[in-house]
Amino acid sequence: MNDLMDKAITAAEAVLQSEEAVIHYLRQTIKASLINALDILLSHRGHIIISGIGKSGYIAQKIAATLTSTGTRAIYLHPAEALHGDLGIYEKGDPSLILSKSGASEEILRLIPMLKQLHSKIIALTANGHSELAKNADVTIDIGCHEENDPLKIVPTTSAVAFLAAGDAIACALMCAKGFTQKDFAMIHPAGQIGRNLLLSVGDMMTPLEGVACLNGNETLREIVILMTEKPLGGALVLDKNRRLEGLITEGDIRRALKINKSIDKIFAKDIMTNIPRTVGSSVLLGEALNIMESSDSPVYVLPVVDETHCALGLLRLHDAYKKYSFT
Repeated sequence: MNDLMDKAITAAEAVLQSEEAVIHYLRQTIKASLINALDILLSHRGHIIISGIGKSGYIAQKIAATLTSTGTRAIYLHPAEALHGDLGIYEKGDPSLILSKSGASEEILRLIPMLKQLHSKIIALTANGHSELAKNADVTIDIGCHEENDPLKIVPTTSAVAFLAAGDAIACALMCAKGFTQKDFAMIHPAGQIGRNLLLSVGDMMTPLEGVACLNGNETLREIVILMTEKPLGGALVLDKNRRLEGLITEGDIRRALKINKSIDKIFAKDIMTNIPRTVGSSVLLGEALNIMESSDSPVYVLPVVDETHCALGLLRLHDAYKKYSFT
C-alpha cells in the first residue's frame, strides 16, 4: 500500500478504537444516571419527546423509532420546528430526552424555558456536564466523548456511536422493566418477515397432506418422479399404512439416484429416502421452523410436518416460509 492508503487505514482503525473506548466508558459509568432516567420514564404513561439538532437529531429519530417499536411511546421533535407550533405534541408532564454533545446548541437552549412551563422532566445526553443543558436537566447521562476521532477531530463519529449506544441501553432497559415480550413485539410488527416469524405458525404456511406427494417404501423411482411431478413441492413423504412418517425424498435424492447405473424401475423409495429427516410440529412458530431449516451445516428446503404421534400432516417449503401472507 502507498502512504496515502496507509494513512487512510490508520484513520479508520483509530476511529473504531475510539468508538470501542466510548462504549466501554458508558458501560462503566451509565448505571446511576440510567436508574434516575428510568425512574422518570417509567413513572409517566404518556409520550417521551426526543430532540436533537444536526446529526444528533438523526440519532434522536432513531432512538424514538426504537422506543416506539419496543413498547414505549416516543416522538421525535425537531427543536427549531418546536418553537413554531410543534410544541403542541406535548401534554403537560411528558418527559424530554435531549441529545446535544456540547449541551450549548442554540436551538436546544431556546427549548428549555418552554419545557419548564410544560412540566417536562429533562433527561440530557451530553458530553458536557457543565453546559446549560446539563444544568437545567433533571438527569444528565454523560456520553463520555469530548473529542471526535476523525482526521479533523470535528465530525460526529465517536459521539454518534455514544448517543446510539445510550439510546439502545435506555430502550432495552425499558423493555425489561415493562416485561415486553416476543408476543408484544409481534403485535406491533405484523408486516414483513419479522412479523410472519413471530405471528404465524407452521400450520398457517404448510401444504396440507392432500397436496403433498405421498408414497410407500416400495414404489419405484419412476413412480416417485411421476408423483412428484403431479405435486411439485420439491419433496415427497414416505409413509407407513398408518400415515406415520418413515422417510423423506427430495429432488436432490432423485438426481443422485439417477447417477446410479441401474434401471429406474429397480430403484425403490426405501433405497433413496432419508430415514430420519428433520421434522416440525404444526403449532411451532414460523421463525423456529426457519431456524430448523436454515441453522444447520446442511440446510434443507422442505420440512415434513408431523403430529405428536409422528403422523404426517403436511410439508413446509422454505419458499412458503418467505412468501406473502394475508393477516385478514
